[in-house]
Amino acid sequence: MRKRADFLSANSGLRVARPGFVLLARPNGGRGKRYGITVTKKIGNAVVRNRMKRRFRELLRQALPGQGLPDHDHVLIGRDGGIERDFAQLQEELSAALVRAAEGKGDPRRSRNRRGPRRRSS
Repeated sequence: MRKRADFLSANSGLRVARPGFVLLARPNGGRGKRYGITVTKKIGNAVVRNRMKRRFRELLRQALPGQGLPDHDHVLIGRDGGIERDFAQLQEELSAALVRAAEGKGDPRRSRNRRGPRRRSS
């Protein structure tokens, strides 16, 4: 997946959060198993982000042919602790996340605080 519209539409699908990543899965209307990766600048500098993307690409390359949901878009969003996690542990977490998504069980959406961060009164 390369288009922003595909990533935005995937955001309305199932969401399964794990310590190293968040998996989004959404039906794509018969376009096969597709994937996308998002790693924001909050994760680290370009070297760290690119390393995380390479690891995610390899994870998805191994997992999607056998465990991926047919005709779905899969998006992995990197989380802060994802770069230090063991690759085998990430594989297990992705397998569990794909099983959970196949069962239609997603995590609840996080509510956005529209007012911004809390301010402490002293």
